Amino acid sequence: MRATGGAAEQVYPGRDLGLPASGVGSVVSMGPKIGAFVIDISLSALVAWLFTAPDAPQNLSLLIWAVMTVVTVGLFGFTPGQAACGIRVAPLGGRSLVGLWALPRTALIFLIVPPLLTNANGQGLHDRWCRTVVIRMR
Repeated sequence: MRATGGAAEQVYPGRDLGLPASGVGSVVSMGPKIGAFVIDISLSALVAWLFTAPDAPQNLSLLIWAVMTVVTVGLFGFTPGQAACGIRVAPLGGRSLVGLWALPRTALIFLIVPPLLTNANGQGLHDRWCRTVVIRMR
């Protein structure tokens, strides 16, 4: 808590974005984001393996992950892993869909480091550049 002008003001991730402190619409911590990513990568590897079995899927799983992420986040706002974890990508600035911003966002996630560089609002570098935030949907 931070004192401003005699009144105590609650500080939490997403406050500067006008989001609630908890519950639906609040910013998600790193744990559920990592869980969703692991689910998505596992699902992509499984789908790729169905095409390449008995050989290892190699880079096909990365291609499937990228396409799945761009399409599902761009159209619906969440990947299968994010849906399983009850989180979604919300666009900022009054947009209703993430749309084509899903493409650079996915490319930046692929680099691994940008999602780890978070600010006080819980946004990774990829979210700041693409004007999005990951929030709870339940």
